[in-house]
Amino acid sequence: MHVWEQVYNPLGNIWLSAIIAAVPIIVFIVLLTVFKLKGYIAGLFSIIAAGIFAVFIYKMPAILVLMSAIYGILVGLWPVASIVFAAIFLYKITVKTGKFAIIEKSISFITVDQRLQVLIVAFSFGAFLEGAAGFGAPVAITAAILVGLGFSPLYAAGLCLIANIAGGAYGAMGIPVTVPALLTNLDGLVVGRYTALVLPALSIVVAFLLIFIIDGFKGIRQTFPAILVSGGSFGLTQALVLTFLGAELADIFAAIVSLVVLTLFLQVWKPKEIYRVNREKAVDKQIKYSFGKIAYAWLPFVFLTICVTLFNLPFFKKLFLPGGLLEKLVLLFPIPGLDNLVIKHAPIVTQDAPMAAVFKLDLFSSTTTAIVMTIIVASILFRCSNKQLREIAKETSKELVSPVLTICSVLAFAYICTYSGMSSTLGLAFASTGKVFPLFSPVLGWLGVFLTGSVVNSGSLFAPLQAVTASQIGIAPETMVAVNVMGGTMAKMISPQSIAVAAAAVGLAGKESDLFKVTIKYSLCLLAVIGLVSWLLF
Repeated sequence: MHVWEQVYNPLGNIWLSAIIAAVPIIVFIVLLTVFKLKGYIAGLFSIIAAGIFAVFIYKMPAILVLMSAIYGILVGLWPVASIVFAAIFLYKITVKTGKFAIIEKSISFITVDQRLQVLIVAFSFGAFLEGAAGFGAPVAITAAILVGLGFSPLYAAGLCLIANIAGGAYGAMGIPVTVPALLTNLDGLVVGRYTALVLPALSIVVAFLLIFIIDGFKGIRQTFPAILVSGGSFGLTQALVLTFLGAELADIFAAIVSLVVLTLFLQVWKPKEIYRVNREKAVDKQIKYSFGKIAYAWLPFVFLTICVTLFNLPFFKKLFLPGGLLEKLVLLFPIPGLDNLVIKHAPIVTQDAPMAAVFKLDLFSSTTTAIVMTIIVASILFRCSNKQLREIAKETSKELVSPVLTICSVLAFAYICTYSGMSSTLGLAFASTGKVFPLFSPVLGWLGVFLTGSVVNSGSLFAPLQAVTASQIGIAPETMVAVNVMGGTMAKMISPQSIAVAAAAVGLAGKESDLFKVTIKYSLCLLAVIGLVSWLLF
């Protein structure tokens, strides 16, 4: 096939061209919010709209449009959807075998003060689950645990949604950072390091905010040392992991360290007053488990942490890179009819450059592989029957049909916008705002997550725009992609998808508006903080 050169100003006026380029995004927004269509249906119509404009306005050959969409769908399936499926499958194994009940009880016995239980469950354990699974599962699980501990459903769901800020940017093994970086051809480690300038410090603020919501300034005064230990150890670990290892491990390591450090601290320190949400309810001390039983229940998550750590060490990664001993185990599939057939040119790049389109199937070195290995180990340890495993697979598949379709449709739409040049058009238009753009940059990420419920999907929609705009105004593109992640994280607590998951988990289906009212003010305030910090730093 002949190569095709991108056109960034097809109408001769950059703002008119930008309006045309924005129409598919507007279609997605209107269908999702006004007509309240499901995410994948809105995504499908957006794919159609993007394809029409790409062919008839941008003069992109139809075969390139089709292959761009297929490429996006493939990336949506692997690694994004595969990680989510495997992680939720692992969680369900612990539930079906009764081991998750032991995990839940082990948390409640660390302290009877329920302010500190929120730090353990919603803040630290929630971040651990976010790092392993993401996509709504952490909020659903931790909210259910808090209800079991005595919190009201609305209270429990709201606290867990707010606590999710601490780990939301690095959920499902870092893919909210790595996918946008991949989409924009940037180094995921560098993008993660820029987020480390802000989010670890914000995690400490979130720890204080949770206690303030529960018990005001009195609660902060009475539990100040514990909040500092929990939030400080979490933020410091998160910053170190982001700087030296990458986003994949940021949540898991930070969560484990904060859990261990706070647990040890609470063995030598206790608050002067014990806070209970229901003061009349006696503390349940009937069931106690030995250390061996607790460790046994936690073993799969320990094994998962070891596997993911190993898989992300530089020496291990090098084995699968070109020239490495195991490079043949990584299957590379150039997308026919697309790979190197789209040419980027100035002012997006300094010199003409073809856009690669190669699907990587790393079956033996991916995060999905680490989770699958853990599933096998857990199945053997907990003696799962074949019937149980089939039931879990069927149940998980049924639950994830809609989320996976949404992920794939949004990535297909995003890849059409990227390869057609529409994202670049929007970036060039936004670049005219000059040095003020970093102030408003987080709003794009926030809007994307509000609409799609996922920092990954938000990055897929807006990371190319952020990167191009950053380049045009003379700052590192990694900074604005990082800001997109940070702004998006502030919207997870108000995303309709997150609200629906949290409400369903605690039996509040139909009362999503009540939960939205609890979280919206915190989301907007934190978004403003991210915008101001972004403007000052970048």
